[in-house]
Amino acid sequence: MSKFTIGDYVMALDDDIEGKVVKVASSTYTLLSRDGFEVSYEENELVLDKSKQERLDFTDNFSVLASQNTEFKKRPKQAAIKKKEKLAPPMEVDLHIHKLIKNQKGMTNYDMLTIQMDTAKRQLEFAISKRIPRLVFIHGVGQGVLRAELEYLFRRYESIRYQDGDYKKYGVGAIEVNILQNVR
Repeated sequence: MSKFTIGDYVMALDDDIEGKVVKVASSTYTLLSRDGFEVSYEENELVLDKSKQERLDFTDNFSVLASQNTEFKKRPKQAAIKKKEKLAPPMEVDLHIHKLIKNQKGMTNYDMLTIQMDTAKRQLEFAISKRIPRLVFIHGVGQGVLRAELEYLFRRYESIRYQDGDYKKYGVGAIEVNILQNVR
């Protein structure tokens, strides 16, 4: 009994040749390759190409259905969902030290900066995990140390773009962060 029949799609095991079986003689099969050449192989040198066979079966079944004048109904069109005209307001994170802790007496500048940066990183990670697209970090106007540290933090993430915050609302003391959702 033959392993393959005429019309089966097969692939050669040791060669980069695949094609359709066009002739069967005992255990020798003749294929019509993609290039249009006829090539002969023994039965043990071939394997059935199931992906093309499934497509062929589908095409055959579709052809039978089409020849029976079967009507296919189109799906009714669904109304397109309109995007919100205005983006949702961004999440605001105020990094002024007096907003983060009750009493900063006796703290060094380094201690305060560490608390501010820990808060910024924690809030950024939260926003990324909850898929919040926009944040505004309010750092205030000063010597620019906190702003420089924030920019250094944001550069570590591939999925983040940042820019100055809205001047009308925050002045020069804020950075707006956009979190890109589908980065690969």
